[in-house]
Amino acid sequence: MKTSLRYSCALSALVVAFSVAPAMAQDTGDTTAAQQQADATTTATGDDLAANDQTVIIVTAQGRRQALADVPVSVNAVSGDLLEKSGVSDIRELNQVAPSLLFSSTGNEANGSARIRGVGTVGDNPGLESSVPVFIDGVYRSRSGTALSELGPIDRIEILRGPQGTLGGRNSTAGLISIYTAPPEFTLSGYGAFTYGNYDMVKGEAGINLPLSQTIAARVDGVYLKRDGFYHDVVNDTDVNNKDRFLVRGQLLFEPTPDISFRLIGDYSEKSEACCAATFVQPSFAPLARVSPGLDPFTRPTGGPALTSTSNPIIPILLGMGQDPRALTQSTFNRDIYVSPGRSYEGKTKDYGVSGELNWKFGNTKLTSITAYREYSNNQASDTDYTQIDILYRAPGPDAGAREFQTFSQEVRLNGSAFDNKLDWLIGGYFAHEKLQVRDNLRFGSQYGTFANCRIALAINPLLANPSADNCFGANIAALTGANNGAGAFGPATPLIVAGINNLAQIKDLGSTRDLYNQTSDNFAIFTHNIIHLTDKLDLTLGLRYTNETKKLNATFGNDNVYCPANRQLLSSLLTTPLAGLAGGLIGLSCQGNSTAELNGKSISDERKEDELTGTAILSYKPSRESLLYASYSRGYKAGGFNLDRSALSNPVALDANNLNVANLQFGAEKVNAYEIGFKYSERKFTFSIDAFRQEFSNFQLNTFNGSVFLVQNINSCGTDLSATGTCSPDDVKPGVISEGVEVEGSVSPVKDFTVTMAVTYANTHYKNKLIGNDTGAALDPALRLLPGDNLSNAPEITATSSVSWTPELGSSGMRGLVFFDARMVSDYNTGSDLLYGKEQDGFVVVNGRIGVTNIGGHFSIEGWVRNLFDKQYTQVAFNTPFVAPQQTYSAFLAEPRTYGVTVRGKF
Repeated sequence: MKTSLRYSCALSALVVAFSVAPAMAQDTGDTTAAQQQADATTTATGDDLAANDQTVIIVTAQGRRQALADVPVSVNAVSGDLLEKSGVSDIRELNQVAPSLLFSSTGNEANGSARIRGVGTVGDNPGLESSVPVFIDGVYRSRSGTALSELGPIDRIEILRGPQGTLGGRNSTAGLISIYTAPPEFTLSGYGAFTYGNYDMVKGEAGINLPLSQTIAARVDGVYLKRDGFYHDVVNDTDVNNKDRFLVRGQLLFEPTPDISFRLIGDYSEKSEACCAATFVQPSFAPLARVSPGLDPFTRPTGGPALTSTSNPIIPILLGMGQDPRALTQSTFNRDIYVSPGRSYEGKTKDYGVSGELNWKFGNTKLTSITAYREYSNNQASDTDYTQIDILYRAPGPDAGAREFQTFSQEVRLNGSAFDNKLDWLIGGYFAHEKLQVRDNLRFGSQYGTFANCRIALAINPLLANPSADNCFGANIAALTGANNGAGAFGPATPLIVAGINNLAQIKDLGSTRDLYNQTSDNFAIFTHNIIHLTDKLDLTLGLRYTNETKKLNATFGNDNVYCPANRQLLSSLLTTPLAGLAGGLIGLSCQGNSTAELNGKSISDERKEDELTGTAILSYKPSRESLLYASYSRGYKAGGFNLDRSALSNPVALDANNLNVANLQFGAEKVNAYEIGFKYSERKFTFSIDAFRQEFSNFQLNTFNGSVFLVQNINSCGTDLSATGTCSPDDVKPGVISEGVEVEGSVSPVKDFTVTMAVTYANTHYKNKLIGNDTGAALDPALRLLPGDNLSNAPEITATSSVSWTPELGSSGMRGLVFFDARMVSDYNTGSDLLYGKEQDGFVVVNGRIGVTNIGGHFSIEGWVRNLFDKQYTQVAFNTPFVAPQQTYSAFLAEPRTYGVTVRGKF
């Protein structure tokens, strides 16, 4: 969708008001222990900058310690000091300081979604790895949702934009986020902080640094956070989307000589929280989203009643079955929810691990080794239909949508210089072994059978629906059997159809007892990344990575729904008359195919292997000490895998449990070719950068929920006209997704203690026309027919961020004031991955602020803060309400409302 003129005007106003910001690290040129650990060949320009007393922002985006201004890569570097000023403690809050980044979470925080330049992985399916991986202290987190927790003290965060397939490895097709925690120091120090805010938020933080000897230092940090939820479950009188979490991290730093350091990190975090509720989408969310009964959901609405008015035929059914009407008439952003009695969103998450990083210098050569082992587990109960009608749920317990990861990884790098420093070389290897287990107990609720029959009644004749009857027909069943006129509604098939309807009514509290998926993956890679200094000012960077991956899947299914198999036997005898086929198909679909006892005790297994070459080539030129010009090409790769949703196994009406098509679970590897040109300028009081990019994605991995199942499909395009069936010759397959645009960033410090930064991103991230499915030229799934030519979901064309920081001295005692504001503006975008009308989000601006007094007596500070200052209400993702959506009814996961509070800090 195209950005309207009003958002260009809003952007101009925002730039004037805030001088829009990427929040790049401005505030320190000191080298921390972590930077000393990462010390490699520092660029000559970086040394010159330091010698001239200019701010040097240190990053390791190219596997070496370099000044940010010398790195020919698009990167945001956010310092720990800036994170403290802005109050960022969760990587989702990085949205405010990096315009090209968008982080959101939906039905389960375990699979939170990050996007860079409009590209990312959608949804809660654990079979898909993120296009924007997260590294914490150099350790890869296999799903970005594993970092959705308190982070504790941070040294810096680097956000790399565009594919990072050489050093970042597989799965970094859109970019990556590297988080570096605060390391131990050889100085005795400690700190503590206490925060109280609205929603009864209580947060405590504390930590201590201990120099145990001249060569060993230790550090321990802890965070505890508790907050009420911002949804209220009216039926069960409880809050949802609350916070109750803690983190403990301990570290040891051993530096026996100036050339050897070893850092050992162990951490444990836990969350016991209810997540994630949703509300019905109302016209106030999307004025265009008005429907007439029976309107094709792929046709743009032009007027008519609201989505949830009684003119929508599914709404009287919900009301007749007990839905509180307030849920259907209140605003989308009224955070009262109406959940089925006794259902819960309670869940538990544990994340813990240990890592060791060794850095050893041998003359001009440095060895870096990072060894890590991590475990992560999450289970989340849910009222999965998001209505008061008991249609679908996950019962609390260890099998409630559970996913567990056990990951061992080992990375080794050698880097140094040669040929009189004409070559900075780096070679390395990587290995990771991951075990993923997914357990599920998704069950039909006590009212499912009646509701499913009501859908059948609506399709045949809405006047036949009687929600108070067990089979939703009651006495009206006579109209089908022909009791009144002597002729069955479906001819000879009528008795079978009626038997199927009565069978369907018996599906109450049945379904999955325990579905178990076990996936193991082994990944190894070798890589090299080399900077050739052609002249004093001209560099050529060449990188290459070979990756090999094997994934093995084993799954078993348990189910106690005996009624759908009986229906299937009946349906196999149906005549092929159109009306009988319609009714029979509806009965089959209402059984949701694979959610039947036919799969009870069945097992499947499969394996996929792939390898890929990725790399980069960069030509960079420094016309002066302060400036840099560069042009780059990079190729990225995201591993293929398995759709861990058994509904993809077969046709729901014609299930053959003895011949399950396991191949339907597979999806192919995503690949991207990216091109970029850029310019950077940096001096002590002023920085500026601009880049233009184009990224072409082949086999783009799309995950969308169609109201019944998770649909995973690779997306490509055809270079010629599609066939009559929507297919394409394999020789004509082209990239299906394009992301192209411009990023502008800058900062200025006109006077002491005052800094303004700015950033604007224009990203036209869109699907091409003539879309197809996988790279064999298969047709696109009909549920995705709105995609061709439109922007991707959650991909606004214009995003701007801003911050203003003022820390004036208050008297001669060293006390300082703190005034910090940041803002983020986005233009219109669609939040649904299928781009259905009614899921649009209008452009908006979110502003945060923090005001306080710091360094009181050299030890204390007090700060008042607010997030989402103007209480802007907006949607993270709108989606098809499960089972209700065929009648064009949507639900939405909302962003957090305004929060505010006071923080008191102390240190020694």
